[in-house]
Amino acid sequence: MNLLFICSENRLRSPTAESVFSAYPGIQAIGAGTGVNAQTPVSRDLIEWANIVLVMEKHHQDEVARTYKDVLKEKPLVCLDIPDHYEFMEPELITLLKERVPEYVRLSSGKI
Repeated sequence: MNLLFICSENRLRSPTAESVFSAYPGIQAIGAGTGVNAQTPVSRDLIEWANIVLVMEKHHQDEVARTYKDVLKEKPLVCLDIPDHYEFMEPELITLLKERVPEYVRLSSGKI
């Protein structure tokens, strides 16, 4: 299962999600950002690679849907509703991710 996590700058939230969910068996996770200064900018190739696209906020969802609507087709585009006030690997952010992502993605029990 390929998970693409998207936030604005790909510095805090999506890299945290990438780190957390890459540890699950059978999951490959990549973080990307919608901003012009994103460490890994969201791209058509990343959208095509993903089985599901998980964004942190509604404005990310709107932008991705508008920009990549032809690639998304029937691919799930999910908003996790996680605001931009967490640091990288902050425990509260990890807890939110672990609560919200399994609503959309079946995770095998593993090391987390």
